[in-house]
Amino acid sequence: MKCPQCDYNGTKVLDSRPSDEARAIRRRRECESCGYRYTTFERVEKTPLMVVKKDGNREEFSYEKLLRGLVRACEKRPIPMETLENLTADTEKEMRSRGSSEVSSNDIGEYIMSNLADIDDVAYVRFASVYRQFKDINVFVDELKDLIDRENR
Repeated sequence: MKCPQCDYNGTKVLDSRPSDEARAIRRRRECESCGYRYTTFERVEKTPLMVVKKDGNREEFSYEKLLRGLVRACEKRPIPMETLENLTADTEKEMRSRGSSEVSSNDIGEYIMSNLADIDDVAYVRFASVYRQFKDINVFVDELKDLIDRENR
């Protein structure tokens, strides 16, 4: 690796350790020519996962966007942030495991809803109301009836 200070093409690694919850390796390096010390990070490069929206448009999967939606659905509910982060990570992992570079927003929404129903009923209904775009109170009531039926099984 070239030194960022003098462009010499020889460095030695002084220290390596896991970083970012073991998703990266942090390396402390020293230039063999000028002695400049610097840090590099090594990460796995993921191929982009494209989400096909309901209108046919495509956008890159966003962990942050999905997490924001879950946080909104779970606002003022007793759900730890770690649970939402785990659900978001599990969703991305599940979508990537399907072996395709594209996944529908419908698949993501259904996966989230099936898991959110086990976490918190209110958050489930909130998420469903946005995801399924409830047009009137009858659709909302139908979703509540389905939820109650599932709970009684």
